[in-house]
Amino acid sequence: MPSENMSLQMVTVSNNIALIQPGFSLMNFDGQVFFFGQKGWPKRSCPTGVFHLDVKHNHVKLKPTIFSKDSCYLPPLRYPATCTFKGNLDSEKHQYIIHGGKTPNNELSDKIYVMSIVCKNNKRVTFRCTEKDLVGDVPEARYGHSINVVYSRGRSMGVLFGGRSYMPSTHRTTEKWNSVADCLPHVFLVDFEFGCATSYILPELQDGLSFHVSIAKNDTIYILGGHSLANNIRPANLYRIRVDLPLGSPAVNCTVLPGGISVSSAILTQTNKDEFVIVGGYQLENQKRMICNIISLEDNKIEIREMETPDWTPDIKHSKIWFGSNMGNGTVFLGIPGDNKQVVSEAFYFYTLKCAEDDTNEEQTTFTNSQTSTEDPGDSTPFEDSEEFCFSAEANSFYGDDEFDTYNEDDEEDESETGYWITCCPTCDVDINTWVPFYSTELNKPAMIYCSHGDGHWVHAQCMDLAERTLIHLSAGSNKYYCNEHVEIARALRTPQRVLPLKKPPMKSLRKKGSGKILTPAKKSFLRRLFD
Repeated sequence: MPSENMSLQMVTVSNNIALIQPGFSLMNFDGQVFFFGQKGWPKRSCPTGVFHLDVKHNHVKLKPTIFSKDSCYLPPLRYPATCTFKGNLDSEKHQYIIHGGKTPNNELSDKIYVMSIVCKNNKRVTFRCTEKDLVGDVPEARYGHSINVVYSRGRSMGVLFGGRSYMPSTHRTTEKWNSVADCLPHVFLVDFEFGCATSYILPELQDGLSFHVSIAKNDTIYILGGHSLANNIRPANLYRIRVDLPLGSPAVNCTVLPGGISVSSAILTQTNKDEFVIVGGYQLENQKRMICNIISLEDNKIEIREMETPDWTPDIKHSKIWFGSNMGNGTVFLGIPGDNKQVVSEAFYFYTLKCAEDDTNEEQTTFTNSQTSTEDPGDSTPFEDSEEFCFSAEANSFYGDDEFDTYNEDDEEDESETGYWITCCPTCDVDINTWVPFYSTELNKPAMIYCSHGDGHWVHAQCMDLAERTLIHLSAGSNKYYCNEHVEIARALRTPQRVLPLKKPPMKSLRKKGSGKILTPAKKSFLRRLFD
């Protein structure tokens, strides 16, 4: 493919740019691209956490979408496995399968969600999200893996492979609670109709892989690249997995093919029926892979060859990390970190890369879907744990005016005050990227305590140097606590309790009870000394 067919264009994003962080995913339904996997929990402006990615005139707007009333809740999963699923190969309608991923609380999901569109008009799209229960050999919770659908003998089956998961609970300690390991290199077949999962051990697959590239065609899946966390290598893998689906038990076999490439976290986009393009990724730790590859699948063969790269901008060339996802129709959405040297700098800058000629009008976004890939957090930058937000609104509360078409961050609460990831004091040393649990009782988020000064605010127990016993004592009841900055102010506000003076009875009342006689001077003197 000639390089003149590849065009790189910088795009601007509205003020909700903070939602787009490494690990997001894109879905394409009938030419419309949708974003999910935002950083942080969904807010009341878009409780579903799914947005229409509207691109016009090189400007991106995220417009909230809604779920049907019979939908389940979809958490904002980052680094999940996604793929399209059709009833048969000739069907025009498709659904999206979402498995695994990482939640803002650093928890991994083992659930399968099915996303479909139930209603669409010019102004809004209504999704239905359902959760699929599995029985049998249920894959453990993971991220950075792949899921594809194969079609054989008129049947279909999901194929799940790779990924990372937390260490088993027996090997986890407080200091290494968030440590991850490669999942076993098992291949899982998932029957979406009956919810059955079966695990297969193939001798050709010896090492666990994450953030690899997977391509499915008919009954065959190709696995290439990836990162082995145990060995810290990116082997030039190329596996072909074939799945035969007779009426009886499925048959799964694997073949090791030559000509693989060493890459992890690459983005795959489809340019035509039998041709794909690999963009981005890493070839070494903190070293991006700037080469692009064309993959051709014809006559049950795979061919991988290099292609001329686009004219990368200096910012892209010099950035240590990049991430993105496939928009479909040979188009990739790329992000790089902002320039911290500037006075006002965005967290990330974004580009669209078109790897094939696009015959559509710029006013339209007619992208088709291919497999989504994500940036590998283990390759370049630690995980970014997210702010905590309240999920308080319901989807059907957005069936009103057209105002919901624009996501307004001004409606939200201040993230710096509502989240766990805050700077609680000038000496706060809780790093949102590298934080590990400080107390054995706090496994997913930092221990915090509420300072009662003024309107109150949250502070990290770690920064306040609170002992675990003290933290538990203060958290158990309604005791007031003042942080290091406000404890002296709080003490100054406490005035000593006022002691009421003893009342001296008037002289005229100093009479003998029950008698009208006046007391003698000697008795008056005695009573004065007594009361004084």
